[in-house]
Amino acid sequence: MPDAAAQPPRWQQELASAFTQADALLDFLAIPTAARGRVLRQPKDFRLLVPRGFAALMRRGDPDDPLLRQVLPLTAELQAREGFGPDPLDEASARTQAGLLRKYQGRALLLAAGGCAVHCRYCFRRHFPYAALPGRSALDGSLAELAAAEDVQEVILSGGDPLLLDDAALGDLLARIAALPHIRRIRVHSRLPVVLPSRVTPALCGCLGGLPKPCVVVIHANHPAELGTAAAEALAALRRAGVVLLNQSVLLHGVNDDAACLVALSERLFEAGVLPYYLHQLDPVAGAGHFAVDDERARRIATNLRARLPGYLTPLLVRETPGAAYKLPLS
Repeated sequence: MPDAAAQPPRWQQELASAFTQADALLDFLAIPTAARGRVLRQPKDFRLLVPRGFAALMRRGDPDDPLLRQVLPLTAELQAREGFGPDPLDEASARTQAGLLRKYQGRALLLAAGGCAVHCRYCFRRHFPYAALPGRSALDGSLAELAAAEDVQEVILSGGDPLLLDDAALGDLLARIAALPHIRRIRVHSRLPVVLPSRVTPALCGCLGGLPKPCVVVIHANHPAELGTAAAEALAALRRAGVVLLNQSVLLHGVNDDAACLVALSERLFEAGVLPYYLHQLDPVAGAGHFAVDDERARRIATNLRARLPGYLTPLLVRETPGAAYKLPLS
């Protein structure tokens, strides 16, 4: 018999069995063949990737399910749209030689991993040149740069998704960052607690909750249906470990551009121990124009949210603009 200790962790096994072909996903969801005409079956540069547990939260037989819409490649991605490009936030100009992103005062963003557990079709880094990032062996350069940047008080781990690092690699990285005396807190941006909740293991909770500096995990949920039982349990485990939990969403046409949906999301997040943080206007990345919601409608939705939710459950509607000193509120 194979040694059980030698088997990959459950979350890695689940990721290995994720859907990578559109027709297999649509067959699983019993989507009628007649409803598949808009599907882009062979995306050239951003393949389909959907964990089976996340797919199980989608409505069977519904080609317009809001979770499916976020991950299913459509022929609309091929339509060029003015103002939409491969680097919508001009991150190329914000990258340092060591691979950090320095966009805002007092903060530095480290792209800790190039992969994700799900490929969201609106991702603003869907065209990012991850192959050009420094490899794991070059991580010392990034940490040396952080050690010298005494104006940096917060380090943000992003990607890809930093929780795709295994426990040993992630723990080592976090410990080395936390050891820098001028770092006051560490922030981790991850979609895995939502789309692959088995990644939230006791070892991960111990790693994040046992740091000598405060740890904030910013999850990414766009619709209340994403927060199933497994995700709620994962988030509860992170809360028990002492991790501060926030959520950011993207306002997406056909997914959550409705005040009632976003009210339900905020309530569901609070039940799971997460506070809403940002509601982003779509970053204009090439291939995602069909998700755009115009600013006037976005402002109306935000006004409706303020009228229906207490302030601590109302996400701030913002747009990230290249070169701006902070994310710009759309008030």
